[in-house]
Amino acid sequence: MLVPVSYIVRTNGDVKDRFSGFYAEKDNTLDIVMIGSSPVFPYYSAPKLWGETGIAAYPLSSNMQRPVAMKYLVEEAEKSQSPELYIFEMRMFTMEDEALCENMAYTRGVTDNMKYSWNRVKTIRAMVPEESATEANTDSEAVSDAANNADRDKLTYYIDLFKYHTNWKMFAFPEEWANYRYHKASPLKGFYIKDEVGPQPAPDCGGAEGEVPIPAEQEEYLIDLLCYLQENDENALFIVSPYGESLEEQQMFNYMEGIIESYGYNFLNMNNYYEEIGIVFEEDFADYGSHTNAVGAEKCTEFLKNYLLENYSFTDKRGNAEYASWDEAYALWKNDMETARTTIAEHIANEDYAERVE
Repeated sequence: MLVPVSYIVRTNGDVKDRFSGFYAEKDNTLDIVMIGSSPVFPYYSAPKLWGETGIAAYPLSSNMQRPVAMKYLVEEAEKSQSPELYIFEMRMFTMEDEALCENMAYTRGVTDNMKYSWNRVKTIRAMVPEESATEANTDSEAVSDAANNADRDKLTYYIDLFKYHTNWKMFAFPEEWANYRYHKASPLKGFYIKDEVGPQPAPDCGGAEGEVPIPAEQEEYLIDLLCYLQENDENALFIVSPYGESLEEQQMFNYMEGIIESYGYNFLNMNNYYEEIGIVFEEDFADYGSHTNAVGAEKCTEFLKNYLLENYSFTDKRGNAEYASWDEAYALWKNDMETARTTIAEHIANEDYAERVE
């Protein structure tokens, strides 16, 4: 009884909906699983990709997702799916993992949205650091207290009901009762429509040459992931979504590209293709260069779609009755996009838009 209660009282939101939506997909029906942080779900429209190609892709992503989680999310996906391709978004590999650990919400976004399983235990072990008293503290009682507190803290990751046990308000939402098995269909297949406009000037470092090493621990996680994919004969594409990157970040992506291609996988940095994508930084972003709005997502999805069709082979599954929910998602997306385009156009026409661009 405690397992379904735990699933229901987990705090609601788009990440919970995305993960439970993934678990709700029929076994072995996904062609692509996309893994990574927040650039994944607002940048790439799974309904659009399906409606125009018959490719079923789903984003298994969370906010500020730490790269160490990627290998374990592949293992999680493999329990129910056998995708022809994994796509990994690489923006987070430029960040120090220690800094990401300062806010454990970036860890819980993954662990608190996985179903209870041995793989979830392994994920927690990999993502939650072992706490210990400082060497300077020689008081044995204080050391013992610190260790006990750390153990209790870590227990809330393994049994997250300890953290959310006061969150009974979730039982007041009928839609949350559908999460008793953590199987609740996502109407837009994990895609999230943003209709805001946050303009910024286009960065001028896309396509810059030179290399800067990524943080050592992130390189270790990357190589571990690449080895795992090779050992399990998984096909993968590594991408960087267009955003307001710095020169140092661009050079870090150049560094990643060398490592990834040495293992035989493709690397696509969309910051090298602003013109081809047609991205307009002053209009196509929701939050000043970090995440696209719905119009920007449409452009990025179109570019990725063309890249996939040119470099990979997929079977068009449109017309297959087993994918009726995908046809429904495409129809819903088209309807929602009409509203989003109108709202975005109104934002751009607003008097304060020009001031924000300046």
